[in-house]
Amino acid sequence: MKIQILDIEGKKKSEINTHLFEEKIRKDLIFKIIEAEKIKHPYRPKLYAGMNRSASGNVLHTRHDWKSDRGRGMSRYPKKAMWRRGTQFSWIAAIIPSARGGRRAHPPKGYIEDKKINKKEYNKAFLSALTYVATLEQVKNKYATLKEKNINIKLPIVVDDKVLTLKTKDFLNSLKKILGEFYELSVQKKSIRPGKGKLRGRKYKKNAGALMVISSNEKMKINGIDIKKVNELSITDLASGGPRITLFTENSIKELEAITKWLFH
Repeated sequence: MKIQILDIEGKKKSEINTHLFEEKIRKDLIFKIIEAEKIKHPYRPKLYAGMNRSASGNVLHTRHDWKSDRGRGMSRYPKKAMWRRGTQFSWIAAIIPSARGGRRAHPPKGYIEDKKINKKEYNKAFLSALTYVATLEQVKNKYATLKEKNINIKLPIVVDDKVLTLKTKDFLNSLKKILGEFYELSVQKKSIRPGKGKLRGRKYKKNAGALMVISSNEKMKINGIDIKKVNELSITDLASGGPRITLFTENSIKELEAITKWLFH
């Protein structure tokens, strides 16, 4: 298929032929790989949550001993001492799930075990994800604000490599011309979260924004969008939660073609 390359003004510069965006979209494979690429459970507790206090070993478990819980009518929970007066102690239960401030009983584990995926299956899913982000209807379905709009942008969006030399202000102005109605959704915005989440380590929330794919030899550091090199690119980067607004540089397309060329034979 023919795709056009845009200059920094958003105008057509040239055209190239590529086979990267011709694979059939397989959402089942894409989401299967995204699930397999997760390394941390989203609802895991913090490491050592409820256990960051010393209670084990403070109370003896033998009868007729000082500092023992036997024969005193005390529960046999692990305890921590709140105060001490001579041989008297004030204890409260700690660490166990039924104690105040204790750990959760059976929480989701922190790290998810590696899931094996067949190479052919992964390759097919990767090519399918490229087609996924290059299909206008699929991108519009992800964003509620775009569903009823008539958008004339041609996907995939491939930009001239000169974009990499621009400073942040000039880059964002160029991005506005290239993306048009996609621009408001493509720039990351940080805002303060409403509610009690502010007290629980998640004060700010931020949208995903656009993804810029560059070649392995190129360098770019811009605030406002995510940058990924071809050799670091994953299916999760492209299609987690739906097809992401994605831009490719001309050199990244050539590198992707070189990597995936053997998949078509």
